[in-house]
Amino acid sequence: MQTIDDLDVAGRRVLVRADFNVPLEDAGDGTRRITDDGRIRAVLPTVELLRSRGARVILVAHLGRPKNGPDPALSLAPVAARLGELLAAPVALASDVSGESAKQVSAALMDGQVALLENVRFDSRETSKDAAVRGQLAAELAALADVFVSDGFGVVHREQASVTDVARLLPHAAGLLVLSEAKIFGKVLHNPERPYVVVLGGSKVSDKLGVIQNLLTSVDRLLVGGGMCFTFLAALGYGVGSSLLEVDQIDTVKGLMADAQARGVSIVLPLDVVVATAFSADAEHKVVAADSIEDGWLGLDIGPLTRALFAQSVSDARTVVWNGPMGVFEMAPYAEGTRAVAEAITHVDGLTVVGGGDSAAAVRLLGIDESGFTHISTGGGASLELLEGRVLPGLAVLED
Repeated sequence: MQTIDDLDVAGRRVLVRADFNVPLEDAGDGTRRITDDGRIRAVLPTVELLRSRGARVILVAHLGRPKNGPDPALSLAPVAARLGELLAAPVALASDVSGESAKQVSAALMDGQVALLENVRFDSRETSKDAAVRGQLAAELAALADVFVSDGFGVVHREQASVTDVARLLPHAAGLLVLSEAKIFGKVLHNPERPYVVVLGGSKVSDKLGVIQNLLTSVDRLLVGGGMCFTFLAALGYGVGSSLLEVDQIDTVKGLMADAQARGVSIVLPLDVVVATAFSADAEHKVVAADSIEDGWLGLDIGPLTRALFAQSVSDARTVVWNGPMGVFEMAPYAEGTRAVAEAITHVDGLTVVGGGDSAAAVRLLGIDESGFTHISTGGGASLELLEGRVLPGLAVLED
């Protein structure tokens, strides 16, 4: 992939695709505030580099999934305000995606200045399955700029106007974030130091079947927690009470475990779990053995024996990838499994990668020191598809 060093950006308008899909909450005064600005901070190095080289930076990004055109609740206004604070410089916000306001804001930029277009998904052409329709929006976006920089790793697995189609119309390069993500996952996928351990969590096995199947060809140890572990436990013949269970995946999981055994891959499952009478922080809860979950109880976290087992299982690793929480970390009684695994990974002497999404959110919510990880990905879906071995269209279009 070309990098920013390969582009002449001085005095030129540079369209930067970023990922500003940040969580928001009502501020109580009729406005919305950002509760985690991690994705905004992630693009700052690229923006600052472009500014230092005299570029006129035009950021394009999405927020949420607006269904019927512009939605004030999903405006990028809070992002523009926060970005301006972080850059210590004003960031103009266009009131549309590629219309008159976008044209005026783009034309008014001076060297080193930054502007942000309104939520690109306010224009339905962004996510159209019709390439010709996407191409119309891409052409309008391309007309605003001279070159294109892709720095929204969280969307590179999407075939979308501002991700792939614009790159075909303008001289382009990978931003610092996308370049960093691609290099890290390239090492994990093609040249991992061993022992190579992957920790998977989250709710559904079906969401990660492709990941597991691909990882079994390269990983040494696979640790399974979160809601998906109960389908594995059921495949062993254990009762799982009212825990999350994908009955239609039990036979598939049996096949995965047999494949792992044949390949010499160790699948490490919970020894004990924290169960509760309801999906609530206030519900009665207790720790039980993984093979002794009673009817009417549902598993919401891994137990203390499992925390110790998982910590031991990553302790000698040279490469660790973690994707998915171990429990319902948003509720205090069920957060300790995720906390224990995260902290154990920070003590690993080797490459440690947090696969974005809920895992990255958990690190921040639980106050884990982010510097303890080699890399925290900004793209949950993108990182999962890379781990599945897929070619991501937003990366492929940047290849020379």
